[in-house]
Amino acid sequence: MSANTKALRTATVEPNENIIQKLLPHTELIAAVLCGILIFTGWMLSKNSLETASVISYVLAFIIGGFAKAKEGIEETIENKELNVEMLMIFAAIGSAIIGYWTEGAILIFIFAVSGALETYTMNKSHKEISALMELQPEEAVRITATGREEVVHVSELEIGDHILVKAGERIPSDGKIFRGQTNIDEAAITGESIPVSKKENDEVFAGTVNLRGTITIEITKLNEDTLFQKIIQLVQSAQSEKSPSQLFIERFEGTYVKVVLSVVAVMMFLPHYLLGWSWTETFYRAMILLVVASPCALVASIMPATLSAISNGARHGILFKGGVHLENLGHLKAIAFDKTGTLTKGKPEVTDIIHRPDLTKEEFIFNIGSIESYSTHPLAQAITKYAKQNGKAELKKPENMEDISGWGVQAVLSGVQWKIGKADFVGRDEAEAFLNGAYRQLAAEGKTIVFARDDKGIAGLVALKDVVRDETVAAIESLKKEGIHTVMLTGDSQKTAQAIASESHIDEYVAECLPETKVNEVKKLKERFETVAMVGDGINDAPALASASVGIAMGEGTDVALETADIVLMKNDLPKIAEAIHLSKKMNTIIKQNIIFSISVIMLLIASNFLQILDLPFGVIGHEGSTILVILNSLRLLKS
Repeated sequence: MSANTKALRTATVEPNENIIQKLLPHTELIAAVLCGILIFTGWMLSKNSLETASVISYVLAFIIGGFAKAKEGIEETIENKELNVEMLMIFAAIGSAIIGYWTEGAILIFIFAVSGALETYTMNKSHKEISALMELQPEEAVRITATGREEVVHVSELEIGDHILVKAGERIPSDGKIFRGQTNIDEAAITGESIPVSKKENDEVFAGTVNLRGTITIEITKLNEDTLFQKIIQLVQSAQSEKSPSQLFIERFEGTYVKVVLSVVAVMMFLPHYLLGWSWTETFYRAMILLVVASPCALVASIMPATLSAISNGARHGILFKGGVHLENLGHLKAIAFDKTGTLTKGKPEVTDIIHRPDLTKEEFIFNIGSIESYSTHPLAQAITKYAKQNGKAELKKPENMEDISGWGVQAVLSGVQWKIGKADFVGRDEAEAFLNGAYRQLAAEGKTIVFARDDKGIAGLVALKDVVRDETVAAIESLKKEGIHTVMLTGDSQKTAQAIASESHIDEYVAECLPETKVNEVKKLKERFETVAMVGDGINDAPALASASVGIAMGEGTDVALETADIVLMKNDLPKIAEAIHLSKKMNTIIKQNIIFSISVIMLLIASNFLQILDLPFGVIGHEGSTILVILNSLRLLKS
């Protein structure tokens, strides 16, 4: 075969393969459309007295439209050894054909095929969210070799410690930290937050996020299969396969219900003839209508499409549910317990107040203490240094004879002056407490940590620090209160600090000086009072309490540890997302209730109309299958809420 012939064959085959791949997800819809065309053809042929051709057209409509659902029903019946809704539809369609109602039987198959295609569309739409997410991670990366040469490799070949090059506008192929350069990263794929995040050397970056500015070199810290991106995909996929308690109940109920319907239909095929004097044709006809209208198709479709839509919606907005059960429970919450540090607060101490001796200016004071504290690794020292750099005018100076006294403070010589910075006992308690008529007392009462500074003239001043409440905390707590949810703070801090933070946050109640086991006991007490209780924490220290709660919610900030420990993960430390998740859950539960009430009402109305002999088979088919389509469409609203 010539090269030209091979090329021609390849060019011919590839478009055909692409067309087939595009059509495959829509096979049920295509079958339903063909079924509808064949029904119309059969009806036209019957109007022209071509009965044989009409029946052939209807039979083809039965086979093409009903194949997918019949196959599904038979396979499930064999696997579960229990009849299902699909089998009821098959029996009803065949029964209609037996008594000569070919058109009605074919319409039943057609609408059943349409509702099946619509349900498949819901599932595909939900899974498409994950497929789109998976496509965000590049398949290749530019690796820098030991000799400095650049080579293109598949992401699966990347190893921990490798250096890769990512240019502006490119997606990061694997988790790592910035080795060289600085940039802004779009982390929407991970956190759902569209605002870019500034990143510098040694900052973490995640696979699937976008480098917006400049070229950066990244050092790989995780293998491809262990990246946060892959874990998110696995988490949502497993959540979509897990069924909620309501769905499990409906599925158990379905088997019993189908048996009852078939038993009643069997009785109705004979009893009305003898008791009510119906003709055999009318008796069998009414039995077939009962078989159609009593089938719980809409009831079965009431829950799963709604749950999948809600899970997909949450994932798109940075709220990951580990399964339908947790999503369902979230809507029934009566109380939420919050960890303090890193949840209600920023998790890092910040300088809130500076008080200094009158003979010193504020600039002089923060310059001196900032210069000394810049050489200490203590978190409070780092907070003071940060404040000094942001608010001071002069560049900090290197001190002499620096000595870090663990548990007490630091001392050093700066510009020939001996300084001591730390606790009151370290600088002289009596002088510290008497400084400016006990200025520290009010600050301490507000739950702030006090750091004193002393020079050669005595107490030079003090710095008050606090783990400050997040900007969004109050609004988030108030929105939860509007939902009727009782809020509690569990913290290891002292009573004074806990009281101050609880007051600032608008929390209903607090428990201070909590150890991890204390938090577990407090969560259990809350469950006794409120039944359904959530615990919100960082997913690490609060793991026991998260496990004890009805629903464990981790404030993730993109950490994979949070994915392992909680039932629900907020991919950013964004408290208002909790209220969003609860609202989504309540909306889902409301839609499920609407679906169930509507589907049961329609079934009861159709059954009553059939017994009163005012319902014909075509209207029974339309009413029953139409209700199924409406239920699925109602569930689809959750995708866009």
